[in-house]
Amino acid sequence: AAAPGAGWAAVCEKFRTARTLSAVESRKDPETEPYRSKYSARALLQEVKQLLSGGEEGGEARLLAVRRAVLEYELGVNHTDTEELSAGEEHLQRCTQLLQPHRLSPDCVSLYIQAQNNLGILWSERDEIKTAQTYLESAEALYNQYMKEDGNPPLDPSEHFMAEEEKLTDQERSKRFEKAYTHTLYYLAQVYQHLEMIEKAAQYCHTTLKRQLEYCGYYPVEWALNAATLSQYYLSKQCFMESRHCLAAASVIFSQAGQVPSAEDNETEQDQQDLRQRKAEIARCWIKYCLNLLQSARKLLEDNIGELDPDRQLELKAQRKKEEDEKEKGRKKAVLFGTSDIYDSVLAMEEKVSSVYPLDFQEAREIFLVGQNYVQEAKEFFQVDGYVTDHIEIVQDHSALFKVLAFFEEDYERRCKMHKRRIDMLEPVYADLNPQYYLLISRQLQFELADTYYEMMDLKVAIGNRLEELDSHTIKKINSLAQLAIKYYELFLDSLRNPDKVFPEELEEDVLRPAMVAKFHIARLYGKLITSDSKKQLENMQTSLEYYTFLVEYCEKYPNAVRAIETELELSKEMVGLLPTRMERLRAKLCPFI
Repeated sequence: AAAPGAGWAAVCEKFRTARTLSAVESRKDPETEPYRSKYSARALLQEVKQLLSGGEEGGEARLLAVRRAVLEYELGVNHTDTEELSAGEEHLQRCTQLLQPHRLSPDCVSLYIQAQNNLGILWSERDEIKTAQTYLESAEALYNQYMKEDGNPPLDPSEHFMAEEEKLTDQERSKRFEKAYTHTLYYLAQVYQHLEMIEKAAQYCHTTLKRQLEYCGYYPVEWALNAATLSQYYLSKQCFMESRHCLAAASVIFSQAGQVPSAEDNETEQDQQDLRQRKAEIARCWIKYCLNLLQSARKLLEDNIGELDPDRQLELKAQRKKEEDEKEKGRKKAVLFGTSDIYDSVLAMEEKVSSVYPLDFQEAREIFLVGQNYVQEAKEFFQVDGYVTDHIEIVQDHSALFKVLAFFEEDYERRCKMHKRRIDMLEPVYADLNPQYYLLISRQLQFELADTYYEMMDLKVAIGNRLEELDSHTIKKINSLAQLAIKYYELFLDSLRNPDKVFPEELEEDVLRPAMVAKFHIARLYGKLITSDSKKQLENMQTSLEYYTFLVEYCEKYPNAVRAIETELELSKEMVGLLPTRMERLRAKLCPFI
């Protein structure tokens, strides 16, 4: 069998060369022969396999079986790497069959888990996610069973072809074993994600990230992106403390990327570009964090007409004082990432932005400013040239930050100025956009611009109502804002027309509500226009009536639409009842003798 002494040393040397070819040399293979080193490694592994035939009796047989299993494993991974999945699967299956009886012993457990990991990957590459899940969950169960029943650092597979004096320390063994198990969890997280078991995927992703830090087995950029992605999951669950923790950790670990030379870093211009892009992507996750925190606070604080409810505000402030003391203690322990040195930097990062609902303008403004800084950072990379869609989404988020901040602002004039900032950032972007190529974004911008002008018009009317008497300047302002809102709502509605400029009989589900809101707002806007010319006023009322009537008649024809616009429909019916009488009165004033 495996001859002791010189013969065995030569076998080990062949094995080691094969591994070096596969892991190191293959990186330098030319594009014309991408698998050159992998094929050379395969030939050497086959030779070693030949040398290990025979010698089937007694204790020798088990030793031999394990060594063969190592070779089958290496051959399996080799074939998978060269995209020969069926051959790869055969070798990996053979490896697990050879180990099956001994899979819980310290010299086999790590190899068995790694073989199952690779079978899991192989099956997910074939899109057979359920089969992949079976292999990975069985690897997970085996790790847990081994740690419970034995728990000593097991042998690393490579040690089966090493001389005694080269064997690894217990510390190194443990590190490699834990790394193999971290891989199991990492692939399981992806499998659960695929199967839409989102909660479970997040939990496994979190554990993976935690373990990668613990055992220093990670690439900073990849780690940071995974943590930032996880933060978005916590955001969707309104777990702001956890979300912030993940983002802070992402930012801290990402900052290592430039400093630590790693396998990721054969620095080229392209790599630099990639790093800048990833940094901007993490910034975008921070923007979403700030925006979501502000918007969730608004939901808690608003009354039924969308204004800030001061009683609710006092109540929430009192409640927060009570909760704060209890909560911090309990939740911090659950999610912490990292070793103490990393942890200090993460903590410092977290302290830059709150994770509790802002309850007044000052608190909201602090979160707003953090979000706005990240907007600038993200825009530096995602510029209009080359990244139109990304750039516009960031501008839209910036506008949304102003919109939600305005909710917290009590002074109407200052609130109006915030909406004006939104107009100033959205209009130029819209003006440069080709609606033929970007229909959806174009519609979103038309609608948002219209809504913003509408909001400003309402604020100016409210400001005007506080005056003794409307001055001509305010009247002009109200009219011009109303006209601009109408212009953008009409542009939005025109975008729904077919090539022959005909408005659709029945509206698609996704545009139904916005189209109806646009019609309803236009009706209201015509009612707000101020004119001393009664004839003009009659025309405006007539137009207003037509738009209200559209809503009412549409809902009579398509009763399914009612759900989407109940409030607007109620008001429209009311106006359809009231306007004709008002118009009659006005007409009578105009021509009293008819």
